[in-house]
Amino acid sequence: MRTQISPDGSYVNEGMNCSSLDITMPNGEPHGGLTGSNEFILSASGKKISSENRMEQVNQWCQRKVKSACTRKTLHKRLPISRWLPNYNSSDAVGDLVAGITVGLTVIPQALAYSGIAGLPAAYGLYGSFLGCIVYIFLGSCKDVPMGPTAISALLTYQTARGNVAKSVLLCLLTGIIELLMGLFGLGFLVDFVSGPVSSGFTSAVSLIIVTSQIKDVLGISAKGTTFLEIWQAIFADIHNIRAWDTVLGLTCIAVLLIMRIVAGLKVGPEEDTLKSRKHRIINKFMWLIGTSRNAILVVVCGAIGYVFQSSAQAPFKLIGEIPPGMPSFQAPLFSLTANETSSGRAESFSEIVSGLGSGLIVVPLIALMENIAICKAFSNGKPVDATQELIAIGVANIANSFVQGFPGTGSLSRSAVNNASGVRTPMGNIYTGALVVLSLMFFTPYFSYIPKASLAAIIIAAVVFMVEVKVVKPMWRTKKSDLIPGLSTFIACLALPLEMGILVGVGLNVIFILYHAARPKISVERLTSPGGTEYLIITPDRCLIFPSVDYVRNLVTKHSIRQSLPVVIDCSHVYGADYTAATVIDSITADFTKRDQPLFFYNLKPSVCAVFEGLSPVDFVVYYREEHLDDLLKERAYKPKQVLSA
Repeated sequence: MRTQISPDGSYVNEGMNCSSLDITMPNGEPHGGLTGSNEFILSASGKKISSENRMEQVNQWCQRKVKSACTRKTLHKRLPISRWLPNYNSSDAVGDLVAGITVGLTVIPQALAYSGIAGLPAAYGLYGSFLGCIVYIFLGSCKDVPMGPTAISALLTYQTARGNVAKSVLLCLLTGIIELLMGLFGLGFLVDFVSGPVSSGFTSAVSLIIVTSQIKDVLGISAKGTTFLEIWQAIFADIHNIRAWDTVLGLTCIAVLLIMRIVAGLKVGPEEDTLKSRKHRIINKFMWLIGTSRNAILVVVCGAIGYVFQSSAQAPFKLIGEIPPGMPSFQAPLFSLTANETSSGRAESFSEIVSGLGSGLIVVPLIALMENIAICKAFSNGKPVDATQELIAIGVANIANSFVQGFPGTGSLSRSAVNNASGVRTPMGNIYTGALVVLSLMFFTPYFSYIPKASLAAIIIAAVVFMVEVKVVKPMWRTKKSDLIPGLSTFIACLALPLEMGILVGVGLNVIFILYHAARPKISVERLTSPGGTEYLIITPDRCLIFPSVDYVRNLVTKHSIRQSLPVVIDCSHVYGADYTAATVIDSITADFTKRDQPLFFYNLKPSVCAVFEGLSPVDFVVYYREEHLDDLLKERAYKPKQVLSA
């Protein structure tokens, strides 16, 4: 089927001549007046604009974008506080106050503990737990997200910055800038390349690594390492120095935390809430509050124990040590390091620091986005999640945290669950959480130094052990067993290799699976009879024809057509796209069929795809759109069934 080109460069898609839809214009112009052009583009007014004026069109596009950015709709979208603040009332304030204080009691011990995972002094977890919360109030779109350090972000910070304070703070700034740029350029879709199985494998591996990294504090020994295997090797190398009192305290704290976690879920009285008495509700609320505040209660009790024993000649527990009192100084991160500030003993410039951070500059923002989006989806009640706005929110929050010496953070799923269960109404709950952290920095840091390391390790272990997603294996096995391959591969790779390499292995396997499915479409082959009684072969690919798959489709079409020696119809109902390589193969196929004098037709080919195939002007390229047209096409080709020829 050839294309008729007019002198002005426009063309009419002849593939629509056989269309079952009548789209003739009232003035008799065929094809609805739809024409294409290689020399002109159409403006919004419908006038032809030559290529010389395209710069003007670009300027107009930029002006429209700037104008749309200044609308009220865009303001509400990019500054979410403007949507809910005008309707804020006293009920919202009470709900946010209760939730904010409850989350604050959770975030303070977690922040102290996560600093240890990041290889930093305990104070730096608190530094990253208040300013980001306040920033998120203005830019965050999810009421349940409490911005701050998390176990995964802390481990990634350690593997990227290797426990260097200045590099960790600079990593926080760079992470925030990258997240902000990703948001401004709409790159939130990148998280879609991390599938559910890969995410589960990564999270499970991280949980085991974090648990492993805290075993040394439970045992009271020294063990350094970045990967799962390295940490265990270091533990066994120093196992002879185990401290009995630290071990007893750590194991006891883990048991107490797990029991209190169970208590939080217990209910007394009838199962239906309407039948519960006021006494039942008070008891249930009290048990929930005790269970939810278990980390804070444990830190207070263990801190008191540490204070009692610290005056003895030989303290039985390892303590976290002195924490500088007061607020951190507000200053920009260091962009270069002196010889005294590096582990190598030589000065490093900004470019050398960035080079040393390596792939962590991509992995840390990506994983932070994954964590945050997972929280937003979990508590969105089916509403769409704006990944772009969340990137902007956590990006600006991390930039702000870097100016108060915080390390990278994001939303925490465990704290979000507490926030939601506490009845948070708006993101304003973050201001009370941040205020509680500020109060602790100003008045309680001298007392934090008495907290035993074993108790903080127990808090981490009791929290992250439930992040191992064993429960997803059975549903995955039942639905699609091949999904276990990228999931298990990611899990093993993250345990054996640095985390950024492990996640890249998982994403790489996902891409390979996608490419394989693109290169090997499913082809159905049926032998049917036309309304006129002629047998023919219909071949139906289930997806688009692009360069990885066209040779595979060609081989199957050739094999079945030669074997059956019947007219062949390629049903293109599912072919929604094609490229130049596909067009060359179609040209070759039609030529082969012509040489064999074997009819070949294309059924229900979309006009856009038809235009691609017509670009090479293939010989005897025939498209039809109604089943009853097949017999007419066979008559035009003077085709006679084999049984007639043999008669």
